[in-house]
Amino acid sequence: MRDGYAETCRKYNLSPSLLRKWRLKYLSKGKEGLKDSYERVDPQLRALEEENERLKRIVAKQALELEIKNELLKKLLFTPGEAKPDETVRKSS
Repeated sequence: MRDGYAETCRKYNLSPSLLRKWRLKYLSKGKEGLKDSYERVDPQLRALEEENERLKRIVAKQALELEIKNELLKKLLFTPGEAKPDETVRKSS
């Protein structure tokens, strides 16, 4: 480095140990050594995934509510001992 470690660190507001670590990575692996070791996630993609999960939860909640309402309606409309509507139709035919 033409400017030296100290000058470069001051210019770019870096710690000398970080610059040294980057230098060693570059010398051992080249440009590939300086790339992120983890995959970056696009913020828009993350927002869409979160929205998708939220909508799935809403649909699941609504499906559960509908199922409960249907069960309650069956219990209220068809009390034990009463004939179900399709049974009365068969008997009268």
